[in-house]
Amino acid sequence: MQAKDIKDKLKLLIEQASLIDSNLAKKLDEINRWVKDIKPGSLTAKPFVLAFLLEVITDSTIWLIIQSLPSEAEKAAKFAQMTANERYWYGYLFPKWINASDSKFYIWKQKLMAGEFNQEDDDIIRAIAQHIASRNGNVWQRYIADLSMATDLIVSNHQQQPLCIQVTSVSEELNHQKHQAWESTLRSWEIERGLFLSYNPQDANFINQLVNVTLYNSDSLVNGKYLKFS
Repeated sequence: MQAKDIKDKLKLLIEQASLIDSNLAKKLDEINRWVKDIKPGSLTAKPFVLAFLLEVITDSTIWLIIQSLPSEAEKAAKFAQMTANERYWYGYLFPKWINASDSKFYIWKQKLMAGEFNQEDDDIIRAIAQHIASRNGNVWQRYIADLSMATDLIVSNHQQQPLCIQVTSVSEELNHQKHQAWESTLRSWEIERGLFLSYNPQDANFINQLVNVTLYNSDSLVNGKYLKFS
């Protein structure tokens, strides 16, 4: 989808949302005001902004389809067709974001637009996701989850219980502060359990270790627990 098409689609979704979900319409209108004065060529030069817009359009389209279904039974049937992570996203976290006052939204929109979005651990997160998928686990990744909810990946395994994880390689002295901020963020979004993974890139086997811990805790970590693994 080209930059101009994205902007047109955003406007169309605002019109649709205004009839179905006014809070989503407000969120999308805020995003539209953020990008409406940027020329398509300039927007094309901002890949992270485009990727975020595409995700929001996809998620909003699916959400509006669900909300438009005439009965709760049909909505339940739609959710039943999804993976556990998709159900968790569209049935819980995405509507939470729609209806919440997201204190981080203003900050990270600025960073995305200024090209200051820093994905230091992107290669590691991608490798973890690939390893989990190769072991028949399920992975979900969203900019909103990353930037507002301190969640790099949502993972589910045999028990189909999504687990929010954050991955970091920060030094030990900074680790404690980041871990506290992470747990506070998860609690504020009422995310019931999470896993904070701190790795040493010098350890040749750290990817496998992180994947093992993630898959195990996806199945076994109880609600109300926010576990740190180094």
